[in-house]
Amino acid sequence: MRSGASDSPTASHRWIDTDDDLTELVEALSSTDVFGVDTEFHREKTYYPKLALVQIAWDGEVVLVDPLAIDIAPLAAALEGPAVVVMHAASQDLEVLQLACDTLPRELFDTQIAAAFVGHSLPSLANLVDRFYGTHLPKGDRLTDWLRRPLGADQRAYAANDVEYLLSLREDLIGELTERGRLDWATGECELLRRRGFVARDPEDAWSRIKEARSLRGEAAAVARSVAAWRERRAASLDQPVRFVLSDLAVVGVAQRRPKTLGELARIRGVDERHARGSVGEGLLEAVAEGRDREPPRVAQPSHELDRRLRPAVSLVAAWVGQLARDMSIETSMVATRSDIEALLAGAEDARLLDGWRAELVGDPIRRLVAGEASLAFDGKGNLLLEPRTAR
Repeated sequence: MRSGASDSPTASHRWIDTDDDLTELVEALSSTDVFGVDTEFHREKTYYPKLALVQIAWDGEVVLVDPLAIDIAPLAAALEGPAVVVMHAASQDLEVLQLACDTLPRELFDTQIAAAFVGHSLPSLANLVDRFYGTHLPKGDRLTDWLRRPLGADQRAYAANDVEYLLSLREDLIGELTERGRLDWATGECELLRRRGFVARDPEDAWSRIKEARSLRGEAAAVARSVAAWRERRAASLDQPVRFVLSDLAVVGVAQRRPKTLGELARIRGVDERHARGSVGEGLLEAVAEGRDREPPRVAQPSHELDRRLRPAVSLVAAWVGQLARDMSIETSMVATRSDIEALLAGAEDARLLDGWRAELVGDPIRRLVAGEASLAFDGKGNLLLEPRTAR
């Protein structure tokens, strides 16, 4: 068992459901160098994720904070404080924290991202704890109702385990990253994830997330944009998933038929009776009329277009990148995705492979390959080698 690991798969913890205890917690976190955070939430029946529990670990302690009993907004002071916040697969948790505390951690260390740079792919927390410490965390029930009170002992223990190992994992991962010279690579990716955080969705862009709507043109596209924006705003105001307000099928159907009366609206496939009457029906018709009066949305153009002659090179280069990543024990997507390769070959100015360690590791070699200054060849053992050309 590595340093910092617990001998027990069940973390002891303290329950916090009063303002005074939360104030004490924030003071403690504001004076520590690092603490771990995880959240439990539901979003299948709401527009916004419904926060049900916040788990925090620091200095050998684990607490479970009940956001149903107290306002956790004061946690913002700790998140913005000097401590490094350790999380695992943090993207959704960052959104939840942003909504609950109106802020994001000042500095983030994501153990899933860090593990991807030292040969662990993109592991779950349970798999990572098992690999590092040989400890099998109890499996949670994916149908657990985290909003139920009181939570059972098994639920609380499971939640506590989600943060118990974060700080020791960070220490061990930093050790491996430092040994391999990749600490800056991993922390840079964590910072990119932190910056993405939670970005509020613009209702005017909602239509572009409907696959069938993206193929519409002219007035139909304009109506689709308007109706999808109406749906998005109504879903947010009711705190319901957009599909509860109006299905994608109905949005596209309304855009194609562009009804002017409630009777015409009611005959469109996917439109239920509740959509074609009262204020809801009138609101939909107003959205249709608004769409008719607006300029159609511009079809997004790719920021770059790959030369047809270079398309065969993408698969070959992707195979080489995948092999390189395996040889270096790095998750391939952290090195370069197929889209990254296409962007580089197309000359996109914002290509990810033009900057930092990626440029040195794969971006520059790929550009030399395309320029005819290098070549890819098999080494006789099934492996690809990118090597300088000795002759033209």
